[in-house]
Amino acid sequence: MADQDEKQKQLNEHRKENAHGIMTMDTGVKVSNDRRTLRAGNRGPLLFQDFHFYKKQSHFSRERIPEKVVHARGFGVHGVFECTKSMQHVTKAHFLAEVGRQTPVFVRFSNFIGSKGSKDTAQDVRGFATKFYTQEGNYDNLALSFGAFILADAMKFVDFTHAVKPNPVTDVPQATAAHDNIWDYITNNQESANFIMWLMSMRGRPRSWRMMEGYPINAFRFINQQGQSTFVRFIWKPKLGVHGLLLDEANIIGGVDPDYHRHDLIEAIERGAYPEYDFGVQMIPEADEFKYDFDVLDATKIWPEEIVPFEIIGKLTLDRLVENFFAEEEQSSFDPATLVPGIEFSNDPVLQGRAFAYRDTDYHRLGTGNILGIPINQPVVEVNYNQRDGYSRYRIDADPVHFHKNSALGGTPREASFEEGGYMHYPGTVEGRITRDEPSESFTDHFTQARMFWNSMSPIEQADLVRTFTFHIGKVKSQAIRQQCIDMFANVDTNFAQQIAANVGANPPAGTHVAVTKSSPILSMSKTAYSAQTQKVGVLIGNGFDDEEVKAVLTALEHSGAFYELISERLGKVMGANGTQFDVNETLITTYPVLYDSFYVVGGTANDQQSFDMCVKEFVETAYKFYKPIGIAAAATALTPVGGNLAGVIAAGQSSNFPADFVQAVTKQRFWERTFV
Repeated sequence: MADQDEKQKQLNEHRKENAHGIMTMDTGVKVSNDRRTLRAGNRGPLLFQDFHFYKKQSHFSRERIPEKVVHARGFGVHGVFECTKSMQHVTKAHFLAEVGRQTPVFVRFSNFIGSKGSKDTAQDVRGFATKFYTQEGNYDNLALSFGAFILADAMKFVDFTHAVKPNPVTDVPQATAAHDNIWDYITNNQESANFIMWLMSMRGRPRSWRMMEGYPINAFRFINQQGQSTFVRFIWKPKLGVHGLLLDEANIIGGVDPDYHRHDLIEAIERGAYPEYDFGVQMIPEADEFKYDFDVLDATKIWPEEIVPFEIIGKLTLDRLVENFFAEEEQSSFDPATLVPGIEFSNDPVLQGRAFAYRDTDYHRLGTGNILGIPINQPVVEVNYNQRDGYSRYRIDADPVHFHKNSALGGTPREASFEEGGYMHYPGTVEGRITRDEPSESFTDHFTQARMFWNSMSPIEQADLVRTFTFHIGKVKSQAIRQQCIDMFANVDTNFAQQIAANVGANPPAGTHVAVTKSSPILSMSKTAYSAQTQKVGVLIGNGFDDEEVKAVLTALEHSGAFYELISERLGKVMGANGTQFDVNETLITTYPVLYDSFYVVGGTANDQQSFDMCVKEFVETAYKFYKPIGIAAAATALTPVGGNLAGVIAAGQSSNFPADFVQAVTKQRFWERTFV
């Protein structure tokens, strides 16, 4: 941690010293004119000898590198991980050995399907990749926002990616699973059922990266100092709870603010509301590997927390934005095979395949085998190895010996023993004939956990699943594929499939769901934590407002940790009846109702009163439609939503403690009991 801070301090000092320096070329030669090319006369042709123009333009032409094949759209931030429970009894990993030990990290959030230029709010699985700069070397923890993966064997990864990506002929649609190819893949590879239930739920549309879980999906091994093995799965849980967007919200936001999640994370960090996550583990003793009705090596299954308890062992805090997006985020590289002593692979066939795919992909994308020579990927510990040369080799190796073993340099660099922290693989027993058969019969159970996911959902979540499946399958052009979808998901729930069938013009399913009654309440987002902290409140305000009421509400919002923005007719200031002035952050034209979690409707006078009132009503009606809290000032009763039971609409004239009641509504976030005309 100290090394990282010192490195950053030196970089900042260097920048200050050179902030007003003279422009130079990359060779260090000072530039006298960076505005015009070298020509033969004022109106003459350019001269080939203008090496400054050539260098400037040719470098620009090479500024872009191939985007990631998957998880292309991403955003990274820095933070710190703190161990909160010593795990020395099960792992020799140094960063998990001592309570209070801190480790610098770099975290990259990403979307799986879309290109680098797609939208943040697509219905998609998110990446949650964390690079730990530990005192034993780098450790990469690569998580997804779902607990189950779409395939059980790495051989299928190429096929799934091809299927979910845009049509190879037309290159559309972008960043969505609402097309024929992906559903054709799903129905013909039914191990995907559990993953698709997660994907079509609100977990596929997170409200924020700050409100999203992370699951590395694979089974790893903890290895302790005695060489004993324990199966382990990791989970990241956000302190703010797990919250999602409605389907229509996400689709609209994708158009009006495709960078919605980036803006959200940047704003939180800049305001000092640093995102926090608990880091926990589920552990299964080696002797209990075959104790459960799921295979511990099957990535398409979760380990239900009611059966395999979740134990918090650390805390992650994200507290610093990148200095340069390309240098840090775009050049960052994550690899599940980047491990430290004490963490080892299991025989999970997906994990085994990922161990090859990630590094190989980045060798191509970053164009070099010297990936860890790039500053964002560099370990904070000393690095000694015999590899040399290659593209982008920055380290200067002055010694003439670059092989092992040697006598010229006394056998250095030498191998480290287990006691010295050398990485040792777990000496598990391997036996059996060479085969491409299924790993075990449990891998062929595709619907038990998908059914359990459905059973675990609240009625609101089940209705949302029907709507989301309907939207995506309804975009499928092939009648045959739509029917295959209905028949497949009848295995999850017959009534569920029948509802979708009626909506997409398919026949009712012939089969029925699997005989599974168990549920896992932890899977329901209705069981999550709720807080007003960082909820974004839009204050719809004009001139002539009640000074005391508005000040009291804004103070209550500040004390709760909520964010708010004043939205009015024009930028500038608004003035209350008694002279209080507030700065306007947005206008009714420059922002949109879907970008806020709730509204405080103050109303007031405007230059174009009819237009102002009409726009405010549109904001209010949209918020009401999406079940969001709405606070109505005493002077704004004419702007109250029309019709329904008005659940979650808090009126100042009917509340004895309006500021507190409104904050309580903001904390609840959605009023699902709301009715409409």
